[in-house]
Amino acid sequence: MPGKDERLKRKTYEAKLAELHFELVKMQYWIKDTGQKLVLLFEGRDAAGKGGAIKCVTEPLNPRGCRVVALGTPSDREKTQWYFQRYVAHLPAAGEIVLFDRSWYNRAGVEHVMGFCSEAEYTEFMLACPEFERLLVRSGIILLKYWFSVSDKEQERRFKDRAGNPARRWKLSPMDLQSMAKWVDYSKAKDEMFRHTDIKQAPWWTVEADDKRRARLNCLSHILGSVPYHDATPPPLKLPHRHPQRGHYVRPPKGEQNFVPELKL
Repeated sequence: MPGKDERLKRKTYEAKLAELHFELVKMQYWIKDTGQKLVLLFEGRDAAGKGGAIKCVTEPLNPRGCRVVALGTPSDREKTQWYFQRYVAHLPAAGEIVLFDRSWYNRAGVEHVMGFCSEAEYTEFMLACPEFERLLVRSGIILLKYWFSVSDKEQERRFKDRAGNPARRWKLSPMDLQSMAKWVDYSKAKDEMFRHTDIKQAPWWTVEADDKRRARLNCLSHILGSVPYHDATPPPLKLPHRHPQRGHYVRPPKGEQNFVPELKL
């Protein structure tokens, strides 16, 4: 892992990011053109950089064919459903990309560590999850699972930065604070999760995330290398010639409209 002084410089990062973003657009055109379905799971430690990586993926893409799913606490009704049921409702249709900001793996992580599920529910998840994911892959879904790994020292630094910054403090939930005291428990839960769900049809991919910029570029590059896309970008659009319109248009006086004031810089 690069040291603090070896972290990727912004200029290098932005140049490579622009290149990868261009390829992501090509990939989305291919997914839409061929009717493919892509699911990306982002899991990992709190403050590991999942949110930033998700934004990097979605930034250049057409939101009509790409969406982020970040589900909250299940309702009383959802708690009585088959565990995977509320996630299935968000899976992609043909030509779509869906990114899960945390996913059904909540059961193997926070729910298990914090005691939000029973031991029987946890055991059933470990047995059912591989079969569930094999069904998804067999149905034609491209499923990529990413685990963002951050050291305890770097996580603590990011937590302190968020705690002291009013603009970022909302990122610290009570659950995040409790996770600091359960580092070992979460580590053991992650290892056990990998042991059961790192399957051939949908393996886990670990992203070293102490350097956020490198982590984002590595993840984007891996996504592009894992999807067998080709350039399906349509040809340049030919804009219609604007013919002179009949009649005469007079814009209403500015005094009759409300304008947003210009910010003094």
